[in-house]
Amino acid sequence: MTSTLDQRIEELLSGIDPGMKEQIQRAAMIIQSGGLAVFPTETVYGLGANALDPEAVRKIYEAKGRPSDNPIIIHVCDIKMAESVVDLNWRGRYLMEKFWPGPLSIVLTAKPCVPEQTRGGLPTAAVRMPDNAIALNLIRASGVPIAAPSANKSGRPSPTDARAVKDDIGDAAQIILDGGPTRVGLESTVLDVTGEDPVLLRPGGISKEEIEAALCMTVLMPTDKNMLRRSPGTRYRHYAPKIPLVIDDGTAHVARLGKKWAWIGISEPQGDPHVKIIFNDVEEYARELFRAFRTVENSGAEVIIAEAPDKAGIGLALMDRLMRAAGI
Repeated sequence: MTSTLDQRIEELLSGIDPGMKEQIQRAAMIIQSGGLAVFPTETVYGLGANALDPEAVRKIYEAKGRPSDNPIIIHVCDIKMAESVVDLNWRGRYLMEKFWPGPLSIVLTAKPCVPEQTRGGLPTAAVRMPDNAIALNLIRASGVPIAAPSANKSGRPSPTDARAVKDDIGDAAQIILDGGPTRVGLESTVLDVTGEDPVLLRPGGISKEEIEAALCMTVLMPTDKNMLRRSPGTRYRHYAPKIPLVIDDGTAHVARLGKKWAWIGISEPQGDPHVKIIFNDVEEYARELFRAFRTVENSGAEVIIAEAPDKAGIGLALMDRLMRAAGI
């Protein structure tokens, strides 16, 4: 009997542009031979390599300038592949059935086949199934789980289109699969389910409220800094534009004095910014945040003033990215 998840996967796999199939096959061969391939997901573009090949994964760290203790999320095309790299408990399986394919990375105990380079030296690994036809077809064609952080230089805003990838990492990858702009725009939620209580290591495209409703229990926030090591994007300055970012908490006007300032947010700014980007709602703010960073840093502005969003739903992930971009 075919499960609901299997049906979702097959529907997604079939929704591929015929003209893309040849490029996917080429990218799969690159992955199989130990090379790097860039591919779109629903969140951001990923820089992928065979997750089980330590030398291939090392190339990711070199291309990004990424700290070697920063773990990389493993992308899979079905639960069977997930089970090949992590010890799957009931809670992890339930969440996979509920939210996959989708922007939820689940942290579980890694199996011995996962090299230390992919795990960042940790006993755990994060796995997710992307909700993108190109990504899923690439993983299936490769026949191996794909380790893939965002396809940008470490610390820079994550790329949400192919042009941003080229601007950041150039020819570091042997192929870039261009799937157009991503639809979520922020990285996946990272949830640790290795313990008795689920812990939200990084907010993202699946909200804390959605997970709590699915599990009928409270999702905890990390209190131990060592636990944050289990997730990428939580210990180093990330997502930062080339010019300073200040979050508007009512006092950000101080940063505007004597400088050309840019405004990004949902509301109209007070004062006269050099450039402004107004989003329709918090979902668009989240989806377009990194693209807005790249637009503003090329506008001649000297500082970005970002409106603080409400922290409900995707707003929690958006505020997290703004704080990390600001170095808070």
